[in-house]
Amino acid sequence: MEHTEFYSAQAGKRIQAPRHARARFAIGDVVKHKNHDFRGVIFDIDPVFANSDEWYEQIPLDLRPSRDQPYYHLLADSEDTSYVAYVSQQNLLIDTDGGPVDHPGVDQLFEQFAGGRYRLRASLTH
Repeated sequence: MEHTEFYSAQAGKRIQAPRHARARFAIGDVVKHKNHDFRGVIFDIDPVFANSDEWYEQIPLDLRPSRDQPYYHLLADSEDTSYVAYVSQQNLLIDTDGGPVDHPGVDQLFEQFAGGRYRLRASLTH
């Protein structure tokens, strides 16, 4: 399998990843966590785990997902608060409720909400 490397500021190091990774979700998709009560809109995708070892080790061993899968950065909201979440692919589902995400950062990254997903601002695409 061919690999490539990228620098992760969160991890503070270079990360090895497969040259071709299959992400189940896309930027702008609204998703929900399988086990926790929050949902969010995806704004970035890492092909494999690219956060710090300390962050990863804080996850209880019996719940710790594999590093070798896509991880998603979400503008997340729950009943109580809004925040940025970092979630493994295995722990996400498409949110079928269909409503917009209530997060103050949404308007900075996305233009509109239609058809259950957001469209990234044209100025942020390449």
